[in-house]
Amino acid sequence: MLDDLAQRGFLPRQDPATDFQRHSELHALDQLGRDLPSLLLENDFRQFACALTLPHWPEHTVTEASLPELRLYYVRLGFLASAYINQVGQAQAKILPKNIAVPLVAACKLLKRPPILSYDGYALYNWKRFNINKPIALGNIDTIQNFVHLYDEHWFILVHVEIEAKAALLLSAIEHFIAHDNSDIDSTLNAILSAMEDMVSTLKRIPERMSPDLYFSHFRPYIRFFEHVEYEGTDIGTIDFRGETGAQSSIIPVLVSFLKIPHEATELTDHLRDMRRYMPISHVTFLEQVEKTTDIRLRCDKTLYNNTLEAIAQFREIHYQWAIEYIDKHVADPRGTGGTPYMRWLKQLIDETRGFKIQ
Repeated sequence: MLDDLAQRGFLPRQDPATDFQRHSELHALDQLGRDLPSLLLENDFRQFACALTLPHWPEHTVTEASLPELRLYYVRLGFLASAYINQVGQAQAKILPKNIAVPLVAACKLLKRPPILSYDGYALYNWKRFNINKPIALGNIDTIQNFVHLYDEHWFILVHVEIEAKAALLLSAIEHFIAHDNSDIDSTLNAILSAMEDMVSTLKRIPERMSPDLYFSHFRPYIRFFEHVEYEGTDIGTIDFRGETGAQSSIIPVLVSFLKIPHEATELTDHLRDMRRYMPISHVTFLEQVEKTTDIRLRCDKTLYNNTLEAIAQFREIHYQWAIEYIDKHVADPRGTGGTPYMRWLKQLIDETRGFKIQ
């Protein structure tokens, strides 16, 4: 895993598939994905979606060769399912029709994840490079699938992709630290600090090309949680699933675990723990490995450790500011897309991070 983390962080080891090359019967999903933003502008979208004959994923096992296209299949159907349940301008649907639910559930079982679009499908597997010889960075990347015809949504997703790419430095440093028996602590902290500063710079760019009004009204509703939704034709019954949220990224949980930052138990910390269900299995495995590392606080350079905590607090603080600007000013429902009343606890996470500095 070391080489993967060094090159890509938690992004896929190879660029995501953008269309179905190995299975021609799945090409209809590519066209459906391209048409989805236009289809969602029509009041009869749900009738149209119910009548679709969707191709099922044709393989019963997951291989290295099939994984990129299986992820694309999950992206296409995950977007379609969230579009159906959360269509803007319509009441939230309570039944996901059989023609969508059955193939989505089957594919997600192969990926060992809940059958709803999550951060991995919305961001980690949803990008392409214009020039494959240039970095995974804003200006050289675009999305594969969207809900709306607005570049604001592209930008929202792509900022997260660049943050994930920049996190490769800190993740590979932590992996190297573990692999070499907890040696060279300060070098590891320097890598984390450098990566965090770059990630903060990227997160600050959100307002450049994303309108708060358009985010809140046009595409945020599509990544909302599912509440009491029946998956028709499946054996999973009526469910509540968390919606897509950046809290499903594994970067900050890894840092919290590595630096042993204590957070008082609240409904939000329970929510963050539950986010692991929506993370790729390999990310959770790495996170659990990091949790077993020893506390470095008494063995590191104190100033370096404190500067690293401050960078994490700044990242959280900017996220908190954007949550106010893009959500809290517009919403009566205090729950985020993941289904939790997050605002009252975000400040606590910032304060507890800063409060853990070595005196």
